[in-house]
Amino acid sequence: MGAATAPSEPTAARETAIPCVLMRGGTSKGPFFNVGDLPSDPETRDRVLLAIMGSPDNRQIDGIGGADPLTSKVGIVGPSEREGVDIEFLFAQVSVDRALVDTTPNCGNMLAAVVPFALEQGLIEAPGNTTTARVLTLNTGMLANITVQTPGGILASDGDCQIDGVPGSHAPIAIDFLDIAGSVCDSMLPTGNVIDDIDGIPATCIDNGMPVVVLPAAAFGKTGYETRDELNADVDLKARLEQVRLKAGRMMGLGDVADKVVPKLTLVAAPRNGGAISTRTFIPKDCHASIGVLGAVSVATACMLPGSMPSSLARLSPTSPGRLSVEHPSGEFSVDLEVVNGLDGIEVKRAALLRTARKLFTGHVFIPATVWAGN
Repeated sequence: MGAATAPSEPTAARETAIPCVLMRGGTSKGPFFNVGDLPSDPETRDRVLLAIMGSPDNRQIDGIGGADPLTSKVGIVGPSEREGVDIEFLFAQVSVDRALVDTTPNCGNMLAAVVPFALEQGLIEAPGNTTTARVLTLNTGMLANITVQTPGGILASDGDCQIDGVPGSHAPIAIDFLDIAGSVCDSMLPTGNVIDDIDGIPATCIDNGMPVVVLPAAAFGKTGYETRDELNADVDLKARLEQVRLKAGRMMGLGDVADKVVPKLTLVAAPRNGGAISTRTFIPKDCHASIGVLGAVSVATACMLPGSMPSSLARLSPTSPGRLSVEHPSGEFSVDLEVVNGLDGIEVKRAALLRTARKLFTGHVFIPATVWAGN
């Protein structure tokens, strides 16, 4: 039997390796990339992200997505040349079962992992025991000051900060949002009203970091305390909610939102665990295991608006009215709001909260070279 012979010419690479860091940010998870390691053309970039995550496929079996909207998210990070900005961040929500990448909304959970990623990648340096960086979210132009723990100039991952929806405790990450009213829409109240009627249902359409339609759970025959699985199994409810969402999207100036993840819908009820309001949020068609960071900010803000849909259900602290505990299926989410009475009503000057984040692995993710051959 003769010996095998090597091919006379080298074969072209059939896979493209892309540097990647998988990170948990808050209650979300997904790969983070240095902007220079991905295609600059948005259409090509989106094809690459779909291949990376394994979409469209309900299990995302041929990619690294987690087959859930909360684990099918991507962060793209780079240094900034803008004055007063340290880091630029682009968030991408990759659909699980559709060939769709949406860069319209913000994501406050994934935002929590941006500064840790930037430190690990050498995009910024730790000046001391804490590091504060100003991050621009390119999706909406939102600015946030983010502070992480860097004792001895080294990023800390361990600590005593606990957030519902994430096991254990970790180092705290403080996020201070700056001027987030009208993040995607034209204003905090994009319809011009504190309360609207959508198909006979009272609704508050609000955008204070995230476009959200706040609705009474009772109007849909729900208590507002159902489990996530119970709500996700209710096909009729989800169809009705989508009808409301499509109409609300046009009312909020977002146009046809059938292929967008915003606005989100939040069903509310009176709190029952000592918080300010009980919530069940859809993102946009599946019930969230908890609630998004910026979604919680928008809902908390709505609770503070006199005459709003949730104001009659909310229970605000008489001593700390700006601190609201938003109850959700996995626990609660505390938001600190600084509000003032402006010429046009209540204005939110500042929104702050705590999150945690952690690096899970670093390496390369591989996609077919036919999708993108690399830089």
